[in-house]
Amino acid sequence: MNAVLKGYLRLARPANLPTAAADIFAGIAVAGVFESPEFSNSLLVSIGVLVLASVCLYAGGVVLNDVFDYKIDQVERPERPIPSGLISRKSATLFGVFLVALGVLFAFYVRPICGIIGSVLAILILLYDGFSKKYDFLGPFNMGLCRSANLLLGIAILGMFDGWEYAIVPLLYIYAITMISRGEVHGNNKKHLIWAGALYALVIFGVLGMHIVRSAGYLESIPFLGLFAFLIYRPLIHAYKANTPANIKKAVIAGVLSLIALDASMAVGFSFWWYGLLILLLLPLSMLLSKLFAVT
Repeated sequence: MNAVLKGYLRLARPANLPTAAADIFAGIAVAGVFESPEFSNSLLVSIGVLVLASVCLYAGGVVLNDVFDYKIDQVERPERPIPSGLISRKSATLFGVFLVALGVLFAFYVRPICGIIGSVLAILILLYDGFSKKYDFLGPFNMGLCRSANLLLGIAILGMFDGWEYAIVPLLYIYAITMISRGEVHGNNKKHLIWAGALYALVIFGVLGMHIVRSAGYLESIPFLGLFAFLIYRPLIHAYKANTPANIKKAVIAGVLSLIALDASMAVGFSFWWYGLLILLLLPLSMLLSKLFAVT
């Protein structure tokens, strides 16, 4: 593969992109598309376009994150495409802006309300990349809001917000992962790992509780939540026992990729067990891509 092309792919974090798509697949299930009389070929097209919108917004966000982190990456991650000189900062900026703008346009194509959510998500992305990530509370909270907005993008596909409370789930979960990532360079973040573990438990029981309250398929969600718990707690415990940057990075990567299992556990409550398995198929794809491209 051409080195420059690979550089642009590395900027976009291909391994993370299926997690953005999984948010949409979960959101449309929560919205009730499987029970909607509007279900048709045109709705399938809308789902596909909304997935593209989400993927473009996510990819653009991580590209611009590297643009803003240019100076610190020169010291901590000089091998990345921008500090290494493979991709110029100007070219990366244009690439990131193009992807974010394309994502917003795709969202507007589906529904005006989706376009508004996509625009808010774009603002949240820029706010995180350029400002809030410098702060211990605001950074993780902002990142969590980005994931919440991404889930809402899927929930809004029918023009309504039934099930909006599920957007709290990615807010808490991503807050936990972002806290963990604070030790990815220097290690020594056991307190953050403990808090993350508590938030993980809150997320798991929160999904189960919301399913029960809404009379959704909570029994069907239990195997998915069990898998999710295994995927996130195993590396977290390992990172706590050996609190090194390498182990912390593994816990962060597991947390990011396991979003797919979390999305499947939410979706299956409003759909079918096989739909949850279809979403889970994105997980081996993400894992494969993570062998080729960096996740964090």
